[in-house]
Amino acid sequence: MKLQNVNDLQQGTKRSRREFFRYGLALLFVAGIMIYSSLGLGITGQQGILLVVAAMIGGYMAMNIGANDVANNVGPAVGSQSISMGWAIVIAAIFEMAGAIIAGGDVISTVRGDIIDMSYVPDSDHFIALMTAALLAGALWLNLATALGAPVSTTHSIVGAVLGAGLAAGGFAAANWPVMGKIAASWVISPVMGGLIAAGFLLWIKRAITYKTDMVEAARRTVPILIGVMAFSFTTYLMLKGLSKVWKVDFYTAAAIGLVMGLVLWLLMRKLLTRRASQLNNTKKAINSLFIVPLIFAAALLSFAHGANDVANAIGPLAAIADTVLRGGVSDQAGIPLWVLLIGAFGIALGLALYGPKLIRTVGGEITDLDQMRAFSVAMAAAITVIIASQLGLPVSSTHIAIGGIFGVGFLRERLKSNYSRMLEEIKHHHSGADKEIVEAFLDRFAAADVATKQTMLKELKAHEADIELSKKEYKKIRKVYKNELVKRTAVTKIVAAWIITVPASALLAAIIYWLMASLL
Repeated sequence: MKLQNVNDLQQGTKRSRREFFRYGLALLFVAGIMIYSSLGLGITGQQGILLVVAAMIGGYMAMNIGANDVANNVGPAVGSQSISMGWAIVIAAIFEMAGAIIAGGDVISTVRGDIIDMSYVPDSDHFIALMTAALLAGALWLNLATALGAPVSTTHSIVGAVLGAGLAAGGFAAANWPVMGKIAASWVISPVMGGLIAAGFLLWIKRAITYKTDMVEAARRTVPILIGVMAFSFTTYLMLKGLSKVWKVDFYTAAAIGLVMGLVLWLLMRKLLTRRASQLNNTKKAINSLFIVPLIFAAALLSFAHGANDVANAIGPLAAIADTVLRGGVSDQAGIPLWVLLIGAFGIALGLALYGPKLIRTVGGEITDLDQMRAFSVAMAAAITVIIASQLGLPVSSTHIAIGGIFGVGFLRERLKSNYSRMLEEIKHHHSGADKEIVEAFLDRFAAADVATKQTMLKELKAHEADIELSKKEYKKIRKVYKNELVKRTAVTKIVAAWIITVPASALLAAIIYWLMASLL
């Protein structure tokens, strides 16, 4: 056998071992849930069996949330090389679990936003079948999306699944269509708001720092303000969303606490950057390094808030089933037992560790190239969009916000590059007679100048106060560079298509599963 064939065989065997290891750990987790729920709870009969099955599916759902949804929190930090994949998984897993256990255990609605009027459901057995079907359908759709490399909203997955199973159980009249209308609107609202806010922050950073001749001095003035705004945003975000189940505060209290934190961080960063400025080179790479630590904190805080809020997507239906079995009837709200909460927390962390890297790479680098400044802008969009949407009463998806933010910074870069290309075209159009060295010297000065200086240089050119010319070959070469697409259109198409079909696909799956289960009741 040739050496190359041996190496190929070894690589294939190694990949197979990794896959078996991942499957083995996932199966052990689900098997542990089965053993505890069947023996530890002491519930027998048909409903006891259904509870065991639902608990296993809840663990499967939690793992899929970890594999798909958590990538939005740490993907930009990994893609910008602020943190390694391994450390990102460790940090996200710890903070996801902490958020789920510390702040995810309040009472939640059994029907996730009153999607279905449960009075249309025949009895408790059919209600259990409905919620079990919703859990399984949502998990299967997330699993498929993860395999295809498409980050989708887990909230929309479970909402669509509850809707589909609810329609199958109670008919068309059982659905709360106004709520579903708001959710459909969020498909557009979430990414657009995230994209605009992320693009706005990136444009601010470019104009205030990287477009300046002395970037170090510009960063010394601007970065503390950006960090202060970040501290304000994330503190307010955590108070309203991540810690709302532990300490309930109104928006104004949360904003006041956030403002104090923002001022404190602003003052600290001013002192720190004043001392560090002399050690920085006047390069974009050096300025980018100032955003590494804030990005790591952002990844941790976003993971904590995600664990606190989205754990309900995995265990909400399971909590509803457990409450129905233990009480012997359907209630409007279900308290979450600790064992159910732990299934969600550990399942999300395990799914992230085993299957999360694929989606983290997609979010971090396969849509557009991210450096620290761009990743910081995406993180800011994630927090601020949720704050604004919460106060306006708009349902938004953290997944759609994060991906929309990445789209926003990518398309902004395309726009800026296109504008720069037009500037070069204007230079060529108005001037002639200069040799190659003069042209190159002028373009070097033009590239290094800030926005105001660029405008002055163009005015001079239009007034024929300079005499330069770009050859046709040189111009085409430069234009080709700046006309490249900076957002991968194939990624945009795949992700948007997955978003559009998430609710219908999970609804159809849930309806089919419910009909199969109902036929056995």
